Amino acid sequence: AHAQPFNKEVTIEGKNPILLGKINKEILSTNTYVDWFLKNYDAYQPESTYITILKEKLPEYTITAFFGSWCGDSKEQLPPFYKILDEAKFPLERLTVVGVSRERDAYKQSPGGEEEGLNIHRVPTFIFYKDGIEVNRIVEQPIATLEHDMSMLLQNESYIPKYNSVTIVNNALKKMGTVKFHRKAKKLLPQLRKEVKNISELNTYSSVLFFADQKEEALAVAKLNTLLFPNEAYTYESLANKQFKTNSLEKALKNYETSLTLDPENERVKKSITTVKEKIGV
Repeated sequence: AHAQPFNKEVTIEGKNPILLGKINKEILSTNTYVDWFLKNYDAYQPESTYITILKEKLPEYTITAFFGSWCGDSKEQLPPFYKILDEAKFPLERLTVVGVSRERDAYKQSPGGEEEGLNIHRVPTFIFYKDGIEVNRIVEQPIATLEHDMSMLLQNESYIPKYNSVTIVNNALKKMGTVKFHRKAKKLLPQLRKEVKNISELNTYSSVLFFADQKEEALAVAKLNTLLFPNEAYTYESLANKQFKTNSLEKALKNYETSLTLDPENERVKKSITTVKEKIGV
């Protein structure tokens, strides 16, 4: 395979360029990235107590960070993350930073496929490895502060990152396979109800799976989301959209109609129902 270009910039439809694939710190001090990178880097002051811990613990680890140069959370969190590593004297050759896409057909993906198999559903995601094995990760935002969360997970203290619901479902999919997951998913509901904060958690995960061409898994997660939020119109619409795109038209129609029952004024769903009915000749 050919090596992927480093610090690759892509401009789509006249918008500001975005970074895709592996990058280094230097590129973040150029172009439009400098506006948010240097400002947030300079403004952040890590707590010294945690920096002391990180200086001791971090040399045993390597880190892979996924971010979107288009993403507000990445713009907020990536500069402080670099600041913390710099103050902890962490060698940046032990850090891999990967820019992912926001485009529909490559959602949360990079040109080199570095995200494959890593369950990257939110950015930024900072993954910490020891001896080549993932120890833990910080997803999107820290629970407290970046340096606090890093010190907790590196000291083997109990640390559960945000969106633990996605981790639970992802692990269940890997363990069961899609067919068994469809049958057994209801058993996850009591545990997930304690974890899930809103419909977007699993909906975003489902979309990431769908555009990564894991369509059966995406449909299974979208269906699970309707069980978690049976009174939310958008869960049924999102499931129906995926069913429509995979040509499961009768199932799509049923879920569009359920969505419309819950939200009778939704013109977008009304149009979708008309389109499906035309296709199946109803």
